[in-house]
Amino acid sequence: MNRKTLVLPAVIGLLAPVLAACGGADAEGNSGDAIVVGTTDGFTVSKDAPAPLDPAYAYDVGTWNILRQTVQTLMTMPNGGGDPRPEAAEECGFTDSGNERYACTLRKDLKFANGDPVTAEDVKFSIERALRIKADSGVFALLSTIDTVETQGDREVIFHLNTADATFPFKLSTPVAGIVNPDDYDKNKLRDGYSVDGSGPYSLKAEVKKDAMTKIVFTKNPNYKGTSEVKNDKVELRAYADADAMGTALDKGNIDMMSRTMSPGQIKKLQDKPSTEINLIEQPGLEIRYLGFNTNDPSVKSKAIRQAMAQVINRGELTSKVYGSGADPLYSVVPATLTGHANSFFNKYGDPDKAKAESLLNDANITTPVKLTLHYTDDHYGPATKEEFELLQKQLNASGLFKVAIKGEKWVTFRPNEQKGDYEVYGMGWFPDFPDADNYIAPFLDKDNTLNLPYANTEIRSVLIPESRREADRLTASRSIEQIQSIVAEDVPILPLWQGKQYIAARDDITGAEYALNSSATLQLWELGRGV
Repeated sequence: MNRKTLVLPAVIGLLAPVLAACGGADAEGNSGDAIVVGTTDGFTVSKDAPAPLDPAYAYDVGTWNILRQTVQTLMTMPNGGGDPRPEAAEECGFTDSGNERYACTLRKDLKFANGDPVTAEDVKFSIERALRIKADSGVFALLSTIDTVETQGDREVIFHLNTADATFPFKLSTPVAGIVNPDDYDKNKLRDGYSVDGSGPYSLKAEVKKDAMTKIVFTKNPNYKGTSEVKNDKVELRAYADADAMGTALDKGNIDMMSRTMSPGQIKKLQDKPSTEINLIEQPGLEIRYLGFNTNDPSVKSKAIRQAMAQVINRGELTSKVYGSGADPLYSVVPATLTGHANSFFNKYGDPDKAKAESLLNDANITTPVKLTLHYTDDHYGPATKEEFELLQKQLNASGLFKVAIKGEKWVTFRPNEQKGDYEVYGMGWFPDFPDADNYIAPFLDKDNTLNLPYANTEIRSVLIPESRREADRLTASRSIEQIQSIVAEDVPILPLWQGKQYIAARDDITGAEYALNSSATLQLWELGRGV
């Protein structure tokens, strides 16, 4: 069949998915009637991360995509974005004018997958557990505005906040606010291993080899009550070592769909030479990539060094040469498509300029070339990360102002080392917990931030973040959010690089693939079906 492009109507201000190339083929090699999805996300139990799937610990897009299938939250994000809506709750809302008291009523007869009733006390237990354990992943900070949790009967939950927080409904849609069964989770410690129990659309069974999860079988939960219509009975998620292996499995029909992370080469091939058997789905995304700095490390402690790097790096060359049409240069910590975005880095530094960078270093009496090592993870953000850092190295060294080495490590060691402050400069990606500018600011710059950054700005933490959270109208909050972005461009505790699109490739008999990812990169396996 000839290539065709289907553009769906825009939903709540976000661009709809674009579906390219369709044809006909069957997907032999599947496991029975299960829909099989491939991923390059790795899931490994280690000494530093013994409980990767505990909602009180998990804080990356891969583990959250597992939890979103299995653990229910009071609120959820609808397809296409917009305001969160009730999920495990029947209704939720602020009950005061100051956005400091938030009440929810659970759905009637809500049950965990094992048949146990879900009560308001279970919600209270789950939230207080995450705050009590205070895992070093930093995910508990999403709930930091909670002062106390009150229950009234079996279905009423009331959150008393310690400060106004208009973003609180969004936070109740994240897995750290997931409802767990006290019979399965200890209130004082994390649940090691790969077991997950909840009241979400699916129950889970993991296959493990040498502490690494190789396959997850999601089976439809007959007790599920929520907003999602589950369009299949079973889905398998298979982990692959790299994008090439995942792509080969799709070509052979051993899997029905591949999600994150496809390589730029695979994407370009399907765009330029459409397959008659495989559909490529492109969506706008809110993923960002950035450099983080340990501002206590002597090599980057001077602001002038970080500013000079911001002045030298060529984002346009980086995105075009490495990611093609799959990414755009980003000049702020807040993505260009969100309310409150400002091109703060471009406003301050403009186009790459070696002379301006040299002047910054000379004025601060910095001896050149500045010696640095850029650290990155070679197995977490896709196969192009190595090429990206090779080009960053080339750009910085070509200026003559830097002498940069690069070093890649596996995520299982990279992440703990980053949090311990072992790296002076490191590359990270961010997929939003929820689509609001606050979620690109507080997780990096507030107290107990997920990066464990030593950088602390009193105006940001004590004035601007609280000020922005008081505003239910996020356009009104933009003034404070833009001020934060200007401070970040001046101090450069983090250096934004690019904003990416999202891609899925699925065999032509799979329905619903265009809705299998939302704008926050949430995998929605319940949308998938098998048809013509």
